[in-house]
Amino acid sequence: MIQLLFSTRLPILCMLLACASVAVGQTTVMPGQAAPEMEGVGIDQKLDALVPRDLQFMDVDGERVSMGDFFDREKPVILTINYYRCPMLCSLTLNGMVDGLKELDWSIGEEFDVVTVSVNPDEGPEIASRKKKAYVAQYGRETAETGWFFLTSPDEDQVKQLAEAVGFGYRYDEVSGEYAHTSSIIFLTPDGRISKYMNDVVFQPRDLRLAIVESSEGRIGSAIDTLLLFNCFQWDPERNSYVASAWKIMRLGGVLTIVLVAMGLVVLGFRSSRGDGSGPGQVGGSAVAAGGPVS
Repeated sequence: MIQLLFSTRLPILCMLLACASVAVGQTTVMPGQAAPEMEGVGIDQKLDALVPRDLQFMDVDGERVSMGDFFDREKPVILTINYYRCPMLCSLTLNGMVDGLKELDWSIGEEFDVVTVSVNPDEGPEIASRKKKAYVAQYGRETAETGWFFLTSPDEDQVKQLAEAVGFGYRYDEVSGEYAHTSSIIFLTPDGRISKYMNDVVFQPRDLRLAIVESSEGRIGSAIDTLLLFNCFQWDPERNSYVASAWKIMRLGGVLTIVLVAMGLVVLGFRSSRGDGSGPGQVGGSAVAAGGPVS
């Protein structure tokens, strides 16, 4: 009996000891703590901050461009920071953005531009050009050829300065040879100020439209877009989406009520003034027949 218990429990004991030995050799991460390899990774929102105009990159043709070149076009800009050999997250982000933008009647290169920057200094114009062709084809609109810019830089400091300016935290993992980063697209005003962050891989067309309207500072969108943005919806960072604002809707309803009441009083006043006027042959409200006897 003792031999049977020993023979059945020995393998279990060996497995527990093996697991314990592995755990001792690893860094313990407590609940609520970030893993060491993810330190510094994330988004630090810097709304209304200016993107440095003098940062230098290369386009798909190997020509040098500066960030300031994209802020003189009178259009809002969607900025994405990725790298082109990313095994998963970058593709999910860009694919999600393209899927959402395809649902809009506005087009890249017309109402707004997109700038995609690689954080990997080993990537150059050749791979950037391949990525551009693939995503422009996926988007399916020729205007993106002149409105979606894929940039690289052999100078890692230029990328770091851009990432720091917009609050995009990333980190190179020497073990895997990949970059740890998060998913985000950043909306910039035509003069290069940060207007909005969307930290996700799925982007609803309505959210994209309202964010573009907001970042355009009134240059894009109909009166209805502006009405919805400023009087019905507000950005909810927790939901990462525009949501209906009860306060804004109540305020709009109150304003409309006041306007309707004022218009009603004006109409009533106008009708009263016409009704009080003396008509032909009326004196003091009594009819007098023309040529009739006067008593």
